[in-house]
Amino acid sequence: MRVRAKVSGTPERPRLSVYRSLKHVYVQVIDDSQGLTLAAVLGEGNVAGAKKAGEQIAEQALKAKVKKIVFDRGGRIYHGVVKAVADGAREKGLEF
Repeated sequence: MRVRAKVSGTPERPRLSVYRSLKHVYVQVIDDSQGLTLAAVLGEGNVAGAKKAGEQIAEQALKAKVKKIVFDRGGRIYHGVVKAVADGAREKGLEF
């Protein structure tokens, strides 16, 4: 609740949401003003799988004409899997 009070996606800058479970990482690009998910990817829960998921979400977001995003790490620290998703997305062209 605390994170969502501060981080919100708009049509110009959608929110890149990262959810990490024990086995998988779920990454979505969300426009909160309209309640739409513009792109979604499921990846493996390790660092290599998370980086690949970040690259895939960047490719899908660029196809949806989204270049700039707001990063929502879901209350988790910016380390390991969460950092790998961000690095993969940045390498493919998304701007945070």
